[in-house]
Formats: sequence, structure tokens, C-alpha cells
Amino acid sequence: MARRRYETEHEQFRDACREFLTREVVPHHARWERDGIVDREVWLKAGKAGLLGMGVAPEYGGGGERDFRYPAVFAQEIMWARATAPGFVAHNDVIAGYLSDRTTEEQRARWLPGLCSGELIAAIAMSEPGAGSNVADIRTTAVRDGGGYVLNGQKTFITNGENSDLVLVAAKTAPERGAQGISLLVVERGAPGFTRGRRMEKLGWHASDTCELFFDDCRVPAENLIGKENAGLAYVMAGLPRERLSIATVAVGAAERMLADTLEYARTREAFGQAIGTFQHNRFQLATIDTELTVAQVYLDHCIGELNAGRLSVTDAAKAKWWTTELQMDIANRCLQLHGGYGYLKESPISREWANARVQTIYGGTTEVMKELIGRSLGL
Repeated sequence: MARRRYETEHEQFRDACREFLTREVVPHHARWERDGIVDREVWLKAGKAGLLGMGVAPEYGGGGERDFRYPAVFAQEIMWARATAPGFVAHNDVIAGYLSDRTTEEQRARWLPGLCSGELIAAIAMSEPGAGSNVADIRTTAVRDGGGYVLNGQKTFITNGENSDLVLVAAKTAPERGAQGISLLVVERGAPGFTRGRRMEKLGWHASDTCELFFDDCRVPAENLIGKENAGLAYVMAGLPRERLSIATVAVGAAERMLADTLEYARTREAFGQAIGTFQHNRFQLATIDTELTVAQVYLDHCIGELNAGRLSVTDAAKAKWWTTELQMDIANRCLQLHGGYGYLKESPISREWANARVQTIYGGTTEVMKELIGRSLGL
């Protein structure tokens, strides 16, 4: 699909991403899916290829490029490769932003070079067993004690949770202030009182290491506080539009791959003596999907332009997130139907895409929460 806002340099970067994924991810992906985790070595290779920390300043080993079209291209190519891991998207598009924009010079020098080289893998820990889309509901606490904090609580559904060396944790430092008492702390691998739970078995995204994290009187140095104490909710809210746009980029990229696969199947699979794509109903289905994806891509491009200009609103990001992820799920369903019995086989790419699509409408804020945000923007 042609992307009007992408220039020659972005397409050259796309070629580099595709070559890296073909060489370093695709040959190992089936094993990673079976294991539920990727080799750490692939992170080092991605760092060497310049695919990590694209928005991080060059003095810390990053690319220094704040144009979101570059990470968007990388996300699109990950989806084209049908890769459910490594968790490069969360590492690059979410956590790197916090650790670049909200940190001190000492913190940047301590963490960012490893983040860009792949020596340090990052995760973000917001969700809890009793707190999902509403960050204000978290119960994890961080109590100031001498030269640091004592962290207690549990986080769940954490992407990169098992491999992570740095975990950005949301905790309440002033519980009596509710949502206004949340702070962000970086917990490093090996911190006393920090343990990881079981590797979660999921419907999809099998190669992505996802687990629970536990903090039992976990000692965190005061030097690991991100920004100001009790300002965490404001930081999270400021970062959500980019995170949700990243999810939308994944949604459109995955849907494009599903359409391409289904078109090929419709041209070659025959029924009643003719290719199934020549039946009017099937041809109309594919024409509808192609049109919907074109419209989604145009709005996604618009939002990327707004983000690059510093104007992407919470409302517009919410629109992009819910619309594209619901569309991804719907396209997965229709494409699987067009594959017939072969689509239902576990080894079929479309069956895996169908399973992978399901979570997209849940994490990063559910569809219902996105519509609530949009409704409130209408004065309702």
C-alpha cells in the first residue's frame, strides 16, 4: 500500500528492517514461539543494526531521529514478518521515550547506551491484577526510606517481563492523594526483593515473554526516580498518545499482511472449477477490506504527522487506537473465513494472525475506554 507521507529515506530504512528481520528473526521465530521467549542475542544484533533507541540522542548511542515514521516502518515490517517478538516496539516506542525525556543527565548516561545497544532490555509495569486501563487504581506502593524507596506490590501482563533488565514501575508514593500520588521508578535486574513470576501462556503473541512481577520490600535507590515524585500520572498521560499510535501502527501493519496473504490464497485456491477470489461475494469482501485499510492508513498517517509536530491529542490517539485495532480483529475474522478449513489449522499463518489480533483491543486502553475518552471530549 502506498504511503503518501513516507520519503525515500524511510523506504531505504524499510529495506534495512526487512533484511534484518529476514536474517535474524524469521529463522528462529518458530522456536521462540514454542519457548515463549526470544534469545537475548537478537537484541544485541538489533542494537548493532541501529534499530534500537531511534529517538535517543546520538551521544547515548541512539539515532537522534524524532520522526515517528522510522519506528512506524520498523513496526510495519515486524508485522510483515509475522513476528510476535522480540518486544522491540514497546522498548523503542514507549519506554525509551520516558528514559530520554524525563530523566536526569546521570540517569541517561547510566541507562540509554545499554538501551540502544541491546545490552539492556526494557519493560513498563503498569497493569496489576486489580488495575488495568485505569492507572489510578494501582495498589503498588513506594515508601521513602532513607536514601531510597521500599516498593511493595504486584504487576501483571508485562511484555519483556522475563528478559527485562530495566522495569519502569508505576507506584503510589502518596496513596492518600489517589491518582495524583503516583510516581515512576526504574527497578533494575537483581534489585533485592524483586522477583518474576511464571511465564504466562497466552492465546497469541507466543514468542513475547510475558510474566508477573513481584516487589516484596524491594529496595529502589532514590536516584531511580523518574522526574518528580507524585508526577507519574502526568507523565503517563503525556506518553499515552504515542503508545496508542504505536499500537495502531501494529494493527494496520498486521492487517496489510493478512490482506496480502488472503489475496494470494484467493487467486490460487479453487472451488467449483474457479479461483475463489472470482466469486462476487469474496471479491467484494476483499474490495471492502482493501478500502477500509486505505482509509485507516490515511488517518494513521495524519496522526503520525500530528505526533511529529507535537500536536497529537489524547482524543485523536484514542480514535486511531480503537478504530484500527477493531478493524484488525474484524479483518482477521473475515480473512480466516475466506481461507476456509485451512484457515482453522494451527499452523496456518491466518489462524495465528487471528489469535494475535485479539489482544490489540485490550492493552494500551480497551476499546470501551477509548470511546469513553472520545465521548468526554464531545462534552458528554
